[in-house]
Amino acid sequence: MAKFKYSAIDPEGNQKTGRVTAGSEEEAQEKLETQGYFVQELAVETRGAKANRTKDIQRRSKEFAEDAGEKVGRKKKNRLSFGKAINKEGLTTFTRQMATLLNAGLPLLRSLEVMVRQQKNPAFKDILESLAENVRSGNSFSDGLEMHPKLFDNLYVNMVRAGEAGGVLEVVLDRLASFMEKAEKTRKKVQSAMVYPIVVIFVAVLVVTVLMVFVVPQFQSMFEDMAEDGGSGMPLPTQIIINISDIIKTVFTNPLAFMGTAGLVTGSIIGYRLFAKSEMGKSFLHLITMNIPKVGSMIQLVSMGRFTRTFGTLMDSGVPILQAMTISTDIINNVHYRKALGRVHDCVRDGESVTAPMQRETIFPVMLASMVEVGEETGQLPEMLNQIADNYDEDIDNAVSAITSIIEPVLIVFLAVVVGFIVIALFLPIIGIMQNMGG
Repeated sequence: MAKFKYSAIDPEGNQKTGRVTAGSEEEAQEKLETQGYFVQELAVETRGAKANRTKDIQRRSKEFAEDAGEKVGRKKKNRLSFGKAINKEGLTTFTRQMATLLNAGLPLLRSLEVMVRQQKNPAFKDILESLAENVRSGNSFSDGLEMHPKLFDNLYVNMVRAGEAGGVLEVVLDRLASFMEKAEKTRKKVQSAMVYPIVVIFVAVLVVTVLMVFVVPQFQSMFEDMAEDGGSGMPLPTQIIINISDIIKTVFTNPLAFMGTAGLVTGSIIGYRLFAKSEMGKSFLHLITMNIPKVGSMIQLVSMGRFTRTFGTLMDSGVPILQAMTISTDIINNVHYRKALGRVHDCVRDGESVTAPMQRETIFPVMLASMVEVGEETGQLPEMLNQIADNYDEDIDNAVSAITSIIEPVLIVFLAVVVGFIVIALFLPIIGIMQNMGG
């Protein structure tokens, strides 16, 4: 039996050194691995002579890590998963929990292992296992995140990388979680504001379809009988409604007409989506939406709110200003705001301040440029940007309420006009017949 001196990482992610007694080097390696240790160095001690076999052990340790990675890969292949690994809300929860664990003093590897054990989503659990394996093999956390770009975007990866470089990963994750929570809150508010209009439009389409398919044909047969008995021709509104009803009935009862209409609708949708994805289409559609009353103001608030929140959070986390501006610009959906921010980025790269090119761009609010100027003069630009983002969040709430209050009566009036027109058009011939009988 010989004594072996080892250096390893324990299951909790802590660096450990010590001695282990074993009959051979392989037995010592196996004994440590059985205890959950990741062996880095192993040297035998025999009567004062030390044979350091570090390179061989490192090679075997690497093989051990690769073997573990292959096991994770086999589990991924054998496990079926559907849809996305995790939604935005789940990712926010994960970020907040990681920040809490790191703030509590747990090492990064140990925190990831805790998250793996408590994760019930199979697809996301595989990703966490790969992240833990990546950290266990000596790579950085941000490098592992970068391997999953569909889940961890450029903003997430760069903030984590800045936190690792500054030794404040737990602080950055906490800020990132707060940022994601506020962004998710804003997104849900906008989505909830759109629920009512969508429901009203759906009800309107359903009511009109039922009237056209089932009600109008009954009146049509009655009107035709009256015309055969010597009645006068139908009024123009009534004829329009009957013609529309005939078209809808033909679409629903004739298979060829139905397939043709379905193909036309499908082709229109595909064509619109292709147009909307093109640069010309994006520029045209975004320009139209920016000039719609209330909607344009809402788009400006959302775009500038996302930019200032992201820009301020990145700078506050230690990301260089040019890189922070690039990442913040990439998350803006509107083409025109993105191009304007790109021009601001180029001016800052050439040595100008953020304020000067922002003031030259008429697309930005005057108040935004003024507050950015104050932040630059006082040396507190990140704090000022976050404060601007908070103000935009309040403005977005007010804008959503204003748009909702306008949309509701407009949709109700529209539905009333459509249904009222149909009802009046159907009763016009009856009124005409009653007038003729009275004459």
